[in-house]
Amino acid sequence: MQANSDPISNLATATSDLDYASKLQGIMKKDELMDGEFVFAVRSTRIYCNPSCPSRRPSKSLIEFYSTPADAERQGYRPCMRCKPRDVQNSRQSQLVKEVCDYVDKNLRNRLTLQTIGTEFKISPFHLHRTFKRVTGMTLHDYIQARKLAVLKLELQRGEPVTRAAYRAGFSSRSRLYNKIQDKLGMQPGDYRRGGDGLKISYTIINSPFGRILIAATPHGVCSVCLGESDQYVETSLINEFPSAEIKRDDNKLSDVANAFYEYFDKRRFIRTIKLDVRATPFQRRVWNQLRSVPAGSTRSYDEIAKLLGSPHASRAVANACASNPTTLLIPCHRVIRKSGQLGGYRWGLERKQALLRYEHATKQNSV
Repeated sequence: MQANSDPISNLATATSDLDYASKLQGIMKKDELMDGEFVFAVRSTRIYCNPSCPSRRPSKSLIEFYSTPADAERQGYRPCMRCKPRDVQNSRQSQLVKEVCDYVDKNLRNRLTLQTIGTEFKISPFHLHRTFKRVTGMTLHDYIQARKLAVLKLELQRGEPVTRAAYRAGFSSRSRLYNKIQDKLGMQPGDYRRGGDGLKISYTIINSPFGRILIAATPHGVCSVCLGESDQYVETSLINEFPSAEIKRDDNKLSDVANAFYEYFDKRRFIRTIKLDVRATPFQRRVWNQLRSVPAGSTRSYDEIAKLLGSPHASRAVANACASNPTTLLIPCHRVIRKSGQLGGYRWGLERKQALLRYEHATKQNSV
């Protein structure tokens, strides 16, 4: 994707895809097509709803609009029990992301930008960018590049010439390949084609209430846990994280680790200690060890973690360490939030982080 074709920089200050009049008209008509685009809240009842909610419409002066259920809840509003806006938006956004991922995979050789994909799905580039990042935790641009890298690796491993592999992966020229991908391969594409000394990683994929979960391990322990809406997405995330590794799916080899995750989701038992093989700076390791001491169903702020480490001014460094955590759930970075009570960031999407916290709070079991 070319930098000048990506409109994100021009849209960073945008606050809405629809103007006030369009939103107001939508909720008055109870337009189902607008469900998932925004929610409206009523000041007198402190409840927020989908545009199509069958409830009686209040006076216009009592209505407020929010982009997401989370935005409304941060202002003290409660979800409507009739139209269940949180469930509707999460479901529709997840389906949209699945369809976008499929479209990207089938059109890697075509020009893919936020504008062209938004036009295909009849949504604005800003809404597409915001939704994709909220659900997946990564930008659409990064996902496209990761998919190209995954296809390139596969073609090179098959022994295809670099030029042909680059074309099939969606690179318009060999020079563009070298400019954008060489650093991620860790070597020259030709050298990669002839083989490289990389990690041997096995992985398995399981289903969960929070989407598909990929668990990957070296012979020394679990090295990555990826969450997403599809097998394709989590496999791409793993390849992007370990671009030079020899990666192979092996469900049998990782059955014991998978069962630990199944216990977490099916039997309400939080994940027992599992051996990890993660690379970290000394500070990152200290942060991650501290995260594993946070009880399930509880949260800590970035500031609190920094103080516990004896570095009260290192809250930003703590946040960066959480963002770089490769084994989510095993190292529960989702239990760290901002001092204000807002969720903060999460690589795998804020809705998923919020759902995990609700799940753990409801179970009230022992910590990891």
